[in-house]
Amino acid sequence: MRSFLIIGNKASTKPFNLNDIPGAGRMDIICRSIAQALFISHGIRKDVEVYALLLGEPEPPKVVLIKGDEVKRMSPDERNIAAHIKKALALNASSDWKRVQSGVYVAKKSIEELLREIGQRYEIYYLREDGKDIEEVAKEIHNPLFIIGDHLGLLAEQEKVVMSYAKEILSVSKISIMAEQCVVICNYVLDKFGR
Repeated sequence: MRSFLIIGNKASTKPFNLNDIPGAGRMDIICRSIAQALFISHGIRKDVEVYALLLGEPEPPKVVLIKGDEVKRMSPDERNIAAHIKKALALNASSDWKRVQSGVYVAKKSIEELLREIGQRYEIYYLREDGKDIEEVAKEIHNPLFIIGDHLGLLAEQEKVVMSYAKEILSVSKISIMAEQCVVICNYVLDKFGR
């Protein structure tokens, strides 16, 4: 299994206007990252899960989980993915995962609660520019969860929590690149090394 946790510091936690996806706390970043994590030519990666931690107003935190081996009727365009997230946000979320539709789930969890719950299932890697080059350790990576910040990165308190769970800090670039580019590079490197 290969997983990604995308942190949306301002991403809306209520249904939003599909005609203004960036205006929903940069939900466009979340949607593009999900697309790059899951979609391949003419298909979906069945061995990938994406957690989108939404921390914007008015009801933070909420997590939307998309499972590649279950999801149906999702296409790689930003608007379609945003519609799935919007539907998840319309539900009354609790600390337990609630199924929205095939392969899409929602829960109300902080980053600490989420990592405590799923941390035993994954090797957790925090992506940051000053980390170890991912290609140097790619052959040693098994069952990873890559944690990626949005345009604001991780806040200090979030980073402290992440560091308490992370196996290592990895880098896909020494310069700051977009979240979805980080996802693409992670998939590329792991595909290249057969991970």
